[in-house]
Amino acid sequence: MVRPIISRKVGFNPEVSYFKPRGIPMLDLEEVLLTVDEREAIRLADLQGLSHEEGGELMGVSRATFGRILRNARRIIADAIISGKAINIQGGIYEMVETPRLFACEACSHEWEEAPGTGRPDKCPSCSSVDIIRLKNA
Repeated sequence: MVRPIISRKVGFNPEVSYFKPRGIPMLDLEEVLLTVDEREAIRLADLQGLSHEEGGELMGVSRATFGRILRNARRIIADAIISGKAINIQGGIYEMVETPRLFACEACSHEWEEAPGTGRPDKCPSCSSVDIIRLKNA
């Protein structure tokens, strides 16, 4: 018996959900489908630089599942770029979550929250140190 798919947590939903190669009319384009949770895995791993373990924790899935989602998303994007296909982002089994991310400065011990989807902070807002770490949300 197949295990049920767990709803993946998605913390950021940009307004853009379609990409196409420049200069090719829509009628002539083949399209690939990238699910919202696959886009989230790309955002967490490739844009924010999180590990598979950290990304899986944020999405509410195991490290291995996160890795599979990410591998599939990268394959879809690579196919679109190499073959000149449009990318339609929609669907998947997911739920939107809006939880702040917690950070701490190792230099001055200052702790603060960042809104989901804003990326990793460059420096501490208190002392401007770049020695910052992400804390686990409770």
